[in-house]
Amino acid sequence: MTDFSTADERVEPTLGSQAAAFTLSLTDDDRISPMASARKPRGGRAKANGKKKPAKSTARGRGNARGSGKGGAGGRGGGRATRRKGEKAQGSLLGRAVRGLAYWSFVGVLITGGLGAAVVGYSVTQLPSVESWTVPPRAANVRVLAANGTLISNRADTSGVALTLDDLPPYMPQALMAIEDRRFYWHFGIDPIGLTRAMVTNAREGRVVQGGSTITQQLAKNLFLKPERTVQRKLQEVVLALWLEARLSKKEILELYLNRVYFGSGAYGVDAAAHRFFGKSARYMTLAEAATLAGLLKAPSTYSPISNPQASASRTQTVLAAMHDAGFINAREATLALGTDTRAVDDVAAGSGRYVVDWVLDQLPGYVGALEEDIIVTTTIDLRLQDAAARAISTTLAEAGAEKGVEQGALVAIDTAGAVRALVGGRDYAESQYNRAVDARRQPGSAFKPFVYLTALEHGLVPESVRIDQPVSIDGWRPENYAKDYRGPVTLQTGLALSLNTISAQLADEFGPGNVAATARRLGITSSLTETPSIALGTSEVSPLELTAAYVPFSNGGRGVIPHVIRRIETAHGEVLYERSDSGLGQVIDPTQVGMMNAMLADTLIRGTGKKAQIAGWPAAGKTGTSQDFRDAWFIGYTGVLTAGVWFGNDDNSPTDRASGGNIPTTTWQRFMTEALDGVVVADLPGAYISQPDLAPDFDIRTVAANGTQADGAPIALIPDRDRPRRYDRPGLLQRLFGG
Repeated sequence: MTDFSTADERVEPTLGSQAAAFTLSLTDDDRISPMASARKPRGGRAKANGKKKPAKSTARGRGNARGSGKGGAGGRGGGRATRRKGEKAQGSLLGRAVRGLAYWSFVGVLITGGLGAAVVGYSVTQLPSVESWTVPPRAANVRVLAANGTLISNRADTSGVALTLDDLPPYMPQALMAIEDRRFYWHFGIDPIGLTRAMVTNAREGRVVQGGSTITQQLAKNLFLKPERTVQRKLQEVVLALWLEARLSKKEILELYLNRVYFGSGAYGVDAAAHRFFGKSARYMTLAEAATLAGLLKAPSTYSPISNPQASASRTQTVLAAMHDAGFINAREATLALGTDTRAVDDVAAGSGRYVVDWVLDQLPGYVGALEEDIIVTTTIDLRLQDAAARAISTTLAEAGAEKGVEQGALVAIDTAGAVRALVGGRDYAESQYNRAVDARRQPGSAFKPFVYLTALEHGLVPESVRIDQPVSIDGWRPENYAKDYRGPVTLQTGLALSLNTISAQLADEFGPGNVAATARRLGITSSLTETPSIALGTSEVSPLELTAAYVPFSNGGRGVIPHVIRRIETAHGEVLYERSDSGLGQVIDPTQVGMMNAMLADTLIRGTGKKAQIAGWPAAGKTGTSQDFRDAWFIGYTGVLTAGVWFGNDDNSPTDRASGGNIPTTTWQRFMTEALDGVVVADLPGAYISQPDLAPDFDIRTVAANGTQADGAPIALIPDRDRPRRYDRPGLLQRLFGG
């Protein structure tokens, strides 16, 4: 046994016969964490007076060497000491972990804050200079009226009258705040509570279902930023919202927002929306109507009272409940509002008038330059005709669109002075704002042939002149008839009425494609025309508007017109900025040829391809057209008072299912014109030309074979009419034909 002689004298221990029973290796129970070991060396720590504590035994179960000398007691004391050391070590480890977490969290906050500041700083640098941060002035409003003064639409970046909060019923801004920004008067442009709520809700749903933007942020976005979803734009929105709050009062922010926000259906601003949906000024809205408008802002198309009245009604109930919850209205007011009818008024001409308004706005800069104040534009549109045109297009597409593989249509109606009385640019403006009547360029097919035949008449031919319907080759081009059969010798009148391609091609080649193009341009075609023989079959693209306008001279005695829709422009104070005077292109067709063309084109509706376009009691004329592979179907027809052009096809230029000028365009034209001419005094077509069958040679066209020969194999050859002596067997016929 180890012996200590005195308490103060240190004696090194020795291992006697018991050495084999001891080991210096530590067991797991003896060990503490590496961090604690590193912090507390096994040698103990120095006392303040410089003396060291006696070394402690490392043997398992042994107590302190300075104990009572009783092994059991010393062992228990040593065990408790060891446990206390382990607990202290564990506590020390937890403390270090907490301190480490706090430290690195602080570092992370600094890094994140620095990065955030850098991102915000960069986003701010992408904004215009602070000096240019001014609230844009309200854009001038344009009131577009029909010919009788009825409002078609308000249209501008901001539409309708600019109203103050004092002009509006108090529940309009209250409805807005209740559903969009309940703490509007308490926040500084950014609502931390609303933003946190939105983040929690979106995280719970796993998708964006709520937004945290305030009214001020939404105004900043509408005034200054593009509608894109990026982090940079969101940061810029925040900066601008803070700037707006510092610059404007809460009242001014609300007024700006209500006068500029988009409510759907083409209505910008609360006054325009009230007119659009309820046919009244926003000054006179009911509580239910105000709640309906406020509910639109979340998704104007989804909650539109026009296209989705059930969803709109449900959303209105939500807004009213929010107003009650916010304390803006009481239970009785909410109940009464829920029972109020908020049905939207019908849109002017089923919404088709917006195609007209778009066209008007496109032209305005050319008439008055930049708009600096509100103006009123009076158009030539007849709303009765506009409504009839819209219904004619939509009815045809509903009845035959799917069967014929047709998705779109357009219609233009022009009077004898060139005033556009109706214009429909597509089947549904809400679905597509592309104006096919004005902007689309499509191949007119045989609807272009009247310019070919007019060129022939102006070079000396008459409707009774004869050409041979037979296979032809013009510089390698071999045009074929629609039915791929041939009739032999036919008059020009028959060739046009039956739309024989070979006759038109021969005439264009005979008198020159350049002359045909010149004739078309003289009558009003403005699109580029390719001066090749194929021009005879309408291969150059034109718009429905210009092609219809080019037919007007046939209806008015030969005077060319410039199609127009703007009659007068004036300021809101009555100052006239523009007023149209009677002007046009002058006489573009000799009255004699006008009479001849009307005789031929009227025959198209009697025995030709346009039979379905006949109007009971009205003399009418026109021409069908079908482009290659049935991609476009046309009918341009006219009476003595109105010319209308109809087009059907697909926007992607894909072939239809055999839609041709002789089917859906003619029925649509007939449907529209019958209603348009109801109650109008019947007018004859200009010219009194009467066809003379005895001027045509005696050929039995039924004996002509497909190869252009007679039944006995003899070739058919005729002298061109320009070289043939004319026969006038009846007395006075020369004077009747040519006035001399």
